[in-house]
Amino acid sequence: MRTRNRAVVAAMCAGLAATLAACGGGGEKDPDAGTNGVGKLPATKIESKARQAASSANAVRLSGNLVTSGATYKLNMRLNADGGTGQVSTKGSSFELLRVGKELYLKADAGFWSHDGESDGGGAGDAAGKLDNKYVKVPSGDPSYQRLSGFTDMKLLLDGLLGLHGKIATGDRGHVDGVRTITISAGKAGEGGSLDVSLEGRPYPLRLQRAGGAGVIRLADWNKGFKLTAPEKGHVLDYGQQLPETP
Repeated sequence: MRTRNRAVVAAMCAGLAATLAACGGGGEKDPDAGTNGVGKLPATKIESKARQAASSANAVRLSGNLVTSGATYKLNMRLNADGGTGQVSTKGSSFELLRVGKELYLKADAGFWSHDGESDGGGAGDAAGKLDNKYVKVPSGDPSYQRLSGFTDMKLLLDGLLGLHGKIATGDRGHVDGVRTITISAGKAGEGGSLDVSLEGRPYPLRLQRAGGAGVIRLADWNKGFKLTAPEKGHVLDYGQQLPETP
């Protein structure tokens, strides 16, 4: 009896071991299970697919810090093929931008227009008061038009931001806002920038660390379309060919 019992127990253990092995017990879980598969690709291919996904999208939300030409800008912009809307902050001041097609509007408080309240107490202060929280139409010939409209240009921003500088390598897997990602980075210790690419759905870039510490940008709401509408005429001031004070 004891011999037969031992044989039954041995058979049960063998069957249990086989079941655990079939279920992956003792083995490593496939890190690409349930993903879009880009994690298996070389780093250069991952970058290429991320750029392709971004270029084919019709909308995105872009937020974070951008350092350019010695100035730091904090951005929170919604962009599509027709323009964009959102807020830009720099050097203690902030303003809102809205572009619908070629029409660009700027809205800020009186402190922005009077250089943080520094005015001569006369005409400059009066002008700033009239501009307080009003949309001001930016003339296409104004020196600030190209610079400001660049913040609302989806293609221009993405083309300029998404480039990595140096030899690209694959890094760690992680999460951005709950989405599984894989990191690719360029240069030694990522000094050429890094990009976190989605492993779920289309391989959109979700977070960018720019080369040389020039800011960190998050990219979200890919292809979530929205409508841009020009402000009502009663809320717009038109100063003709040039703004009274360019930002």
